[in-house]
Amino acid sequence: MKWFVKDSSFYRSFFSLTFVIALQNLIAFSVNLADSMMLGAYNETALSAAAVCNQIQFLLQMVLNGIVAGLVVICAQYWGKRQTQPIKKLFAVAFWLAVGMSFLIGLISLFFPNLLLSLLTNEAEVIKQAKEYLGIIAFSYVIFALTSVIIGLMRSIEKVKIGFWVSLAALFVNMTLNYGLIYGRFGMPEMGIRGAAIATLISRVFELVIVVFYAGVLEQNLKLRLADIFKLEKSYFKDFLKTGMPTVLSSTSWGIAMAVQGAILGRLGASTIAASSIATTIFQVAVVLAGGSANASNVVIGKAVGYGDMQRVKDYAKTMQILFLGIGVFTGLVLFSARGYIIGFYNIRPETAQLAKRFLLVLSITVVGTAYQMPSLTGIVAGGGDTKFVLYNDIIFMWGLVLPLAALSAFVFQLPVVYTFVFLKIDQILKCAVAVVKVNRFKWIKILTKEAT
Repeated sequence: MKWFVKDSSFYRSFFSLTFVIALQNLIAFSVNLADSMMLGAYNETALSAAAVCNQIQFLLQMVLNGIVAGLVVICAQYWGKRQTQPIKKLFAVAFWLAVGMSFLIGLISLFFPNLLLSLLTNEAEVIKQAKEYLGIIAFSYVIFALTSVIIGLMRSIEKVKIGFWVSLAALFVNMTLNYGLIYGRFGMPEMGIRGAAIATLISRVFELVIVVFYAGVLEQNLKLRLADIFKLEKSYFKDFLKTGMPTVLSSTSWGIAMAVQGAILGRLGASTIAASSIATTIFQVAVVLAGGSANASNVVIGKAVGYGDMQRVKDYAKTMQILFLGIGVFTGLVLFSARGYIIGFYNIRPETAQLAKRFLLVLSITVVGTAYQMPSLTGIVAGGGDTKFVLYNDIIFMWGLVLPLAALSAFVFQLPVVYTFVFLKIDQILKCAVAVVKVNRFKWIKILTKEAT
């Protein structure tokens, strides 16, 4: 059986997309890491408060990831056929869905902060500081949604460098303002956690301005105009709901599940919240290669399906699985080796540092599974057109296995916190068996395009 394709254009496309998207994600996650590290050095309560609010941001991000994934899956097939008008019409659908969902989450965050935060933690001081952060950061949600959808659209036509440069510029702005507004440097007032929120809001506005300028002025394949977002067509709305809605529901379900995970850990003490925040933030940075490979495979497979060469699609899928495993082993070794060094940057209690180190040990093992099953399912299978399978698979594992086991561990058997954390991540290994079978049966290849009118 041939597992490596002899097509240099495949490797160029896959690795260029993977590394550029990985760098973009690395820089984007580094914004959260900068917030985490600077607030962690400020005080542990501020770190925990921001971590709780970031669970809401993560839910929004998962909703937007679902919308963008649905957009990319369909648009990549049209891009394989070099049809740009359907791409613009699908963008209009995704645009308004993203705006509507982010606006709703923002309103809930602004008008019902106590209710929202009390679902995530019962630590009174953490909630108090989290309200200050949330009252500012909620205004960035719609802005973040617009940027995400436009960058996703560019990714579907293989224009990924703009996402990297935007994230790099936003990181510079965010870190500079963070340092000034959290600690009172550069003549700025010392605002603590509120300063971190203001810095993030300004960096989000900065991102949007650059992305809109690029999409409207510099990018010439689509030639987007403001009028394009108002060209909603019923047929394309139906197409997006049929193929894109499963990715939206899958990501939303995942985001809600992550919030529930945070709520479980949030009731195990402030040290657990802080340790989980540190471990999760570091993990998000470490796993960027896996995330980049998932996004790259989504585009490469979708484009190949749109082009119509199904044998090429199968060959690509086989080779990608080997590449995913290599990325997973590499990431696990890096995470394991660097965990103690990175934790040393935080101004936290010894028991919190020890707990964070144990969490990272668990993640350095499960990341091998993450790096294989995530791009196999959300990249290859979803990119090939079978988006419903990913939804069903996630729901079964997360809601039928992971969360019940973690809840039993934490509240019924009252096992050590590390055991609860293991149960929260065990699906990353178990999903690998499903991914192997699903991908190599090749029943996920589906044509999603239609002739443009």
